[in-house]
Amino acid sequence: MSKAVKQVAGIDVAQKELVVTLGRLLDDFTIELFAYRIFRNNDLGFKSLVEWTNSLTDNQIPVRYVMEATGVYHQKFAYYLSDNNHEASIVLPNKISNYMRTLELKTITDKSCSQAIAQFGLERKLDIWSRPKAVYRELQQLTRERDQIVQERSIIKNQMHAENAEAEPNQKSMQRMQSRIGFLNSQEKEIKEDIAGLIAADLNLKQTIDKITSIPGVGELTAVIVLAETNGFELIRNKSQLTSYAGLDVKEKQSGTSIKGKPRISKKGNRNLRKAMHLPALTAVKWDDNFKDIYARLASKHGIKMKALVSIQRKILELIYVLFKNQTLYNKNYTTKNSVKTQMALHAIETSSKTVLKKQN
Repeated sequence: MSKAVKQVAGIDVAQKELVVTLGRLLDDFTIELFAYRIFRNNDLGFKSLVEWTNSLTDNQIPVRYVMEATGVYHQKFAYYLSDNNHEASIVLPNKISNYMRTLELKTITDKSCSQAIAQFGLERKLDIWSRPKAVYRELQQLTRERDQIVQERSIIKNQMHAENAEAEPNQKSMQRMQSRIGFLNSQEKEIKEDIAGLIAADLNLKQTIDKITSIPGVGELTAVIVLAETNGFELIRNKSQLTSYAGLDVKEKQSGTSIKGKPRISKKGNRNLRKAMHLPALTAVKWDDNFKDIYARLASKHGIKMKALVSIQRKILELIYVLFKNQTLYNKNYTTKNSVKTQMALHAIETSSKTVLKKQN
């Protein structure tokens, strides 16, 4: 008789519901999905879900709760599991969507999604999710609030411009809009002060930000946004995964001679990260020789400046990750040193091969 060696609860998270499928991996490597149920996405639902899972699974084998990072709706349940010492794994959404394509599902529902997540959790070796630092969570809330304020202020400024361009502008409307802009400015100032206070209170965070901001064009706010949106790169294991999470990965479709799609970035990722990389890329291209050379080469090759700029955005984001992992400062001569070493090595190989040929002759 086959015996279970691994147990997983695959959870498709929605705003109000948790769609759950229980599965187990048997010792003959077959997968069995054996239970399905829907729970409310609240404290009572969490308790009922865990009790239901415990009643149907082998208590000698730990159950891994697997879910995808669905906006903010998965966070309460993840925190509940952490507080009650249950194992949880949170997977990037693009991983689940790519995996579901391999299953060739003709119908996609909440149930089929939870089944796919359960099967994914049984087939893969996933990292156990750990509760994020409170400082990253607070910084994410503050930076997103600031972004909303900036967007709202931009809308009002455009409205003021349109109103002012009319033949007879309404002065009271102009005054009210100006007042709203002043209010938004004061709120942005408060948020910046809150962010500065959080950074000053955490020495390790401040040192990390100092290292990241050594990159040309990357300011304190950009560093904070990247760290907050990635939770200190908690779910990121390599540069490729980071660019995919940000939606800066390249997608291309070619088949035979009839289908030749243009390479594009997927944009299936965290738009806050992509936005945060725009201004640093512009600054780096203007002031840093390394990025300036890369931009010029790509722009001349493709003839599309924005395409070259997006490549710089991706390189800066990857560089932030490398500096964070290695806890080092940016060295503008690093690439130059490596290229010199490479040229010397190639010259040595070329010289030795010529010597061998002379001897043979």
